[in-house]
Amino acid sequence: MSPAARPVGTDSRARGGAPAEAGRPRPILLIEDTPSLQMVYRSVLASAGHRVAVAGTAAEGLTRFGEVLPNVVLLDLMLPDRDGLDLMQDMLRLRPETNVIVITANGSINKAVEAMRAGAHEFLVKPFDEQRFLGAVENASIARETRQLRRPLPEPNAPPPPTSAFLGSSETMARIHAKIRSAARSMATVFITGESGTGKELCALAVHDTSPRASGPFIALNCGAIPQDLLESEVFGHVKGSFTGAIADKPGAAAAADGGTLFLDEICEMAPALQTKLLRFLQTSMVQPVGATRPRKVNVRIVCATNRDPLDAVRRGQFREDLYYRLFVVPIHMPPLRERGNDVIEIAEAALARFAAEEGREFFGLDAEVTALFRRHPWPGNVRQVLNVIRNIVVLNDGGLVTMRMLPDAFTDHLELPQEEPPTPAAPTDELTADSLIGRTLAEIEQIVIEATIARHGGSVPKAARVLDVSPSTLYRKRDAWKS
Repeated sequence: MSPAARPVGTDSRARGGAPAEAGRPRPILLIEDTPSLQMVYRSVLASAGHRVAVAGTAAEGLTRFGEVLPNVVLLDLMLPDRDGLDLMQDMLRLRPETNVIVITANGSINKAVEAMRAGAHEFLVKPFDEQRFLGAVENASIARETRQLRRPLPEPNAPPPPTSAFLGSSETMARIHAKIRSAARSMATVFITGESGTGKELCALAVHDTSPRASGPFIALNCGAIPQDLLESEVFGHVKGSFTGAIADKPGAAAAADGGTLFLDEICEMAPALQTKLLRFLQTSMVQPVGATRPRKVNVRIVCATNRDPLDAVRRGQFREDLYYRLFVVPIHMPPLRERGNDVIEIAEAALARFAAEEGREFFGLDAEVTALFRRHPWPGNVRQVLNVIRNIVVLNDGGLVTMRMLPDAFTDHLELPQEEPPTPAAPTDELTADSLIGRTLAEIEQIVIEATIARHGGSVPKAARVLDVSPSTLYRKRDAWKS
């Protein structure tokens, strides 16, 4: 079963996790009382390069929370000593900026909805696969990092902040920078399009940071990550007692962004009923929380984004045409990384320096082979994929120059990497028979078979790796060992 499809919400204990070290990201705190699931969740997170602190009870979880001060918490709502929702509220009172991902079983979805209303970042319903699990963690981490990135720039015509999505000297990005500077000075709505991972939220942040509103709040809301029955409350807020679980007044994203910028990501995922209310808000600037009797006026600049074709969504009847024309005033298209030329090298090298500093490692850059590969690779995951690959390299290697052998298996499995001159095989590879192998050690036989397979496929290590059902990086490491 492939990693993306392997279920991780179904069952198998590892305790641990250390307080955050200077210069390193804080561990993710996992609070789960089932030992088997503790082990599975922690293994998946560790394989993705995350450090994990684990607790099995609510009491232990609150103690570990105070020790490691995590930015992201994975919380099972069904704990043996206390209700998980009460624990979450205690943690958010201590550190409101924490992003809590709640985990629940099928029969407790109402509990998860209640948790979302009380401030949870997202919820997962068991069983879920690795891709969904890691995606939720990544989104929570990115949301936290994006908030930390917000800062005003000293001059109105200065370029956007040098985040990974905006590094690069390509002509394409120069045009993006110019459009951002022009759009930032106005109150016009900005509509950002582009593939997943191209940096749409960071583009929105750049619009905010180069605008006169830079000192005000930047509030981001992902319309596709919030259940539709909660989205109205998330956008416009609610008053205490307006529905079950509304234990306190909540201002909502629109009111929280008063004087600043409201970023609505994945806008095409918004339900039609809420699209109507959003259109009314854009026309009147009036916010009326769920359960409130009177609206209030707010001063908000709207930036929205989608990875879909918004006009196609209009044609399909999934997005209101009048809302489309109200939002699509200043369009900015974030180009895929494959259209940005040498920008990928600048992004990779900047990420390498940043991650190496966080992890306390010393890397000197990319070697010529890796640089050539990165330039010609299509990068379907765009900037996000580059950051993932570089993070993996930094976490799993001690330092030095980044070489082909350091690339993650998941990245190299389907690549045609540059061919090398194979080392002299330990035995002729024209014909392999049982008789020709008898009397040799198992290590010698392995080398003979591997070199013969590579030779049969024209010297292509990736093709040989597919035949042998191993990762190309495994074969590269073995060949390096044979040379030494």
